[in-house]
Amino acid sequence: MISLFRSKKSTYGTVSPLTVDMHSHLLPGIDDGVQTFEQSIDILRGFEKLGYKKLIITPHIMSDFYRNTPEIILNKLDQLSDIIRQLSIDISLEAAAEYYLDEFFVRKLETKAPLLTFGNRYLLFETSFINYSPYMEHAIFLMLSNGYKPVLAHPERYGYLYGHFHKLEDWHSKGVLMQINSGALTGYYGPHAKAIAEQLIEKQMVSFIGSDCHHNRHFNTHRKAQETENYVKALSMNVILNNTL
Repeated sequence: MISLFRSKKSTYGTVSPLTVDMHSHLLPGIDDGVQTFEQSIDILRGFEKLGYKKLIITPHIMSDFYRNTPEIILNKLDQLSDIIRQLSIDISLEAAAEYYLDEFFVRKLETKAPLLTFGNRYLLFETSFINYSPYMEHAIFLMLSNGYKPVLAHPERYGYLYGHFHKLEDWHSKGVLMQINSGALTGYYGPHAKAIAEQLIEKQMVSFIGSDCHHNRHFNTHRKAQETENYVKALSMNVILNNTL
């Protein structure tokens, strides 16, 4: 269970805290996130205590591991939404997906297959953590050509970008929005990820902050991240779009 905590005095000053999270894995049993409805409910209660009003849940769609479809995802969303209504948990749930950049994803873009997006056609995608994808430039072109607004999930975590920050600047200039994981600001993913996340904030290149919550440990890290200087700094820049969703 999530450890109980007391609300602390806000460190945000005049900055409005986030009330919408747009990256999590809280639909049970369909990817590497929570595996039971009980685990989902436990974490959702925690988000409710933090003042969140909406969670956009984004299961993995990855051809080699998680062959989720819109039907699978939306059916599970309906089940979870029914449960939280019965429990009077005051959070609205929506679902999109976190697409893995591979040949399968590119083919969907080329054939204009329906994809799960959030907000105003924001499309969340990720790449390998280790290797640069040969599909990257083509996929960016296709996403933009198809009227999507590409959102690169957790760019601070990609080892192949360490020492190559200019690649992020190039993609950003082409229209790729950046979503950092809140946990990166605590050092949860290591010093390199923390440094990249902070650099993205400094350059005002961050459009979304996501919890990327898979389990209780991620939730507790997200909670701690809200107390960091750079989290508050990001919110003060008025470039974070979470609360517009």
